[in-house]
Amino acid sequence: MGETDSERAGGSPQRLGFETLAIHAGQSPDEASGAVVTPITLSTTFAQSGVGNHKGFEYSRSGNPTRNALETCVAALEGASNGLAFASGLAAEDNILRLLSPGQRILLGNDAYGGTFRLISKIYGPMGYPWSPVDLTDADGLVAGWQPDTKLVWLETPTNPLLTCFDIEAICAVAHERGAIVVVDNTFATPYLQQPISLGADIVVHSATKYLGGHSDVVGGFVAVDDEELAQRLRFTQNAAGAIAAPFDCYMVLRGVKTLAVRMERHCQNARSIVDVLLSHPAVDRVLYPQLPDHPGHAAASKQMRDFGGMVSFTVKGGEQAALRVVAAAELFTLAESLGAVESLIEHPGQMTHASAAGSQLEVPDSLIRLSVGIEAAGDLCADIEQALDRA
Repeated sequence: MGETDSERAGGSPQRLGFETLAIHAGQSPDEASGAVVTPITLSTTFAQSGVGNHKGFEYSRSGNPTRNALETCVAALEGASNGLAFASGLAAEDNILRLLSPGQRILLGNDAYGGTFRLISKIYGPMGYPWSPVDLTDADGLVAGWQPDTKLVWLETPTNPLLTCFDIEAICAVAHERGAIVVVDNTFATPYLQQPISLGADIVVHSATKYLGGHSDVVGGFVAVDDEELAQRLRFTQNAAGAIAAPFDCYMVLRGVKTLAVRMERHCQNARSIVDVLLSHPAVDRVLYPQLPDHPGHAAASKQMRDFGGMVSFTVKGGEQAALRVVAAAELFTLAESLGAVESLIEHPGQMTHASAAGSQLEVPDSLIRLSVGIEAAGDLCADIEQALDRA
């Protein structure tokens, strides 16, 4: 589905495959010691042989060798010329939103992560940045929701938590025609499954806490951009506002990225097994997974993704109380927020990650359950979700 590995290599002049870039881009044996693993450079400041004469680093907020390795690596995976690492996914999002001036409108897909909704509606909205939720399931919805002051279109695909997929190429065409930039949150898909910049997106953002890190042990954010002017503006704000990723955190994400390809293949494989269980269980009302032909955006996902991801959502027939019983009864699926790690997680979005959207146009069904399917043995996961559904 989509391009070959060599075509996806993006900014690498050697056109290396994804798995090769994940292990080698931005990373080479340390010149001083020969260490194969990128060192964690904890120094806050760097010696200069004369005023302004240094080895590329002055102060760690402005640049750090470990952060530079991560930024170079993930940018290459996204097919971008520039990458910027941040202290969290929301710090990365905040840095992007600072590109706007008061009065410039944000169009936000009407299914989005609760934290993104909160940042835009509760922080930027009151400061004079108008925003509107818009149906992005087809380009006509974006045209219908367009307002003259629109400057930025923000979308997730697949979305969190309903896993709707949007046609990035079509949305970019509409937005660019009208002079707006497009930001794509690629957290759920990861660059292994989808590369939005190759489809026309201006900026790609990640919560690196999720699949990039992959082990529930680091918080981080990432921005990839291929436009030099945009990159300079984003990097200026990264340094000026200072929400940078710490060297140790960069090391942890970089270590996770090395196995991203093999992990994503197992996540996707296990997710398909879980979907089969859900489709056959009488307690389940609806299964939300992009591979299913009746799922919104199935055609878009088939066109622009290598595979359909490791996230699965579903609703139960017994409503909110049944959903709460299911999430409480799971054993291998740990009841917890977050996603994208090797261990499987289960949550009730309405009362957990998306509580901030309650009462808004982005409110999620109270019977909804979201699964982050890990890389454990598929049979064990299927048995666990089946016994939990039996309690619904």
